[in-house]
This record gives sequence, C-alpha cells and structure tokens, in this order.
Amino acid sequence: MKTALVTGANKGIGLGIARQLAREGIYVYLGSRNPENGRKAVEQLKSEGLTNLETVQLDVSDQASVDAARAYIAGKVDTLDILINNAGVGGGTEQRSLTMDPDAIKEIFETNYYGVVRMTQAFVDLMQGSDAPRIVNVSTGLASQTVATDTTNSYYDYKLTGYQSSKTALNMYTIQVAYDLRDTNFRVNAVCPGAIDTDMNRNPGTEPVEVGAARIVKYALIGEDGPTGKYFSEVLFGDDEGKW
Repeated sequence: MKTALVTGANKGIGLGIARQLAREGIYVYLGSRNPENGRKAVEQLKSEGLTNLETVQLDVSDQASVDAARAYIAGKVDTLDILINNAGVGGGTEQRSLTMDPDAIKEIFETNYYGVVRMTQAFVDLMQGSDAPRIVNVSTGLASQTVATDTTNSYYDYKLTGYQSSKTALNMYTIQVAYDLRDTNFRVNAVCPGAIDTDMNRNPGTEPVEVGAARIVKYALIGEDGPTGKYFSEVLFGDDEGKW
C-alpha cells in the first residue's frame, strides 16, 4: 500500500486531500499541529468508511516537531510515497509593503516557506525508496509575479506582502528541489488549489474544498511522464503550466 503525508490535514483543503488519497487506497498520515484536532479529523474520515489513515502531531514551524514526526513515520513504514506540503497561514488582509511589521512577515514565512524546507529535507530520504515519489507544494495563483505585475489581470490589486512573498519563495524552492532531484523518479510541483471556501481565506471563496483538493491530488498521482519543477493554477492558466 502506498503511503502519503499531508501537512495541515485536520481541516479545510488538507482534510479534503487526505480524504481523496484515502479513497484511492493510499495509507494517509494526517499532519496536525493540535493532536486533538487531528484525532477528530481521523474520526470524521473513519465515520465515512475510510480506515487507512491516522494522525501524527506535526507543527511545520517547529524543527523538533518535524523531526519527531519523521521518526514516527519512519518507525512505521520503510517508504513514504507522497508528501503534500499543505500547511499554511494567510496572515490577514492588512499586509501593506510599507507598513507591515517585519516580525509578522517572518511568522508567515516560518510556516509557508521554511516549513516546506523543513519537511522536504526531513522526508526526502524516506521517499527515495518509492517507485513514484511525489512532492506537491500547495501554492497560490497570487504568487505569480506575472499576475502581480499585469495591470489587466483581475487579481492585480490583490497585494498581501507576507502571504504572497512567502508563496513566491515557495515556488522558487519547488524549482530548486525539482532541479536537485532531476535525475531521479521524483516529481515535484507547486499547485494552486483555487479560491476555495476555507477559514484561512476569511471569505466564502468561489469553489468547494473537494475541487481544490482534487487539483492537488492530481499532481500527487501523476505518472512517470508527468511534469516536475512546474507551477499550476487552473483558475488563472487552465491546464497549462503556470507563469511564474
């Protein structure tokens, strides 16, 4: 049975991703910063008839927590096939470049960027034994510098200094990881789930969680001829490779 680890999986898109992967017959570890919230998420999925999953305490902004999760999973399985770096923070709507507290920006980066670095470095060796290792970094269309500088784009006026900058950095990290793994069977991509109805958005969104989760899962399950080191935002660019 294939195995997957999804960070920030106790709610929202992360929970939706875990659900869809479990339905594919994959054993899923639900990373949750709060253990009780993780247990409740597992109970919810088990009530839906899904039994191939469990929770693991995981705070991606804490290296000790990441290391502990890595040790726990390595003690259970020889190989991790899928890593989905979904955990993220939005940082609120007041994020102006000239007034945002640098410490607030750093806090966002700790989860959205450094958290992905920690996770990737901690788990990459456990994934090397997989026949089809896949890393999907959950990004956003708002991280596209092309979109951010296109005055004709409907998203042009969305300017969230901490959040967008952290996700743009994440996109570059995705490129670099894919490059370093270019001669392997890894596939590493950044994917935007879309404008999804979650509490992180602090607005209703325009699409349900299931739709956003499916966009992520698609790249977790791509074949050996699938893309790597690419960026996808279906909402902004359709099925084509996104414009960084």
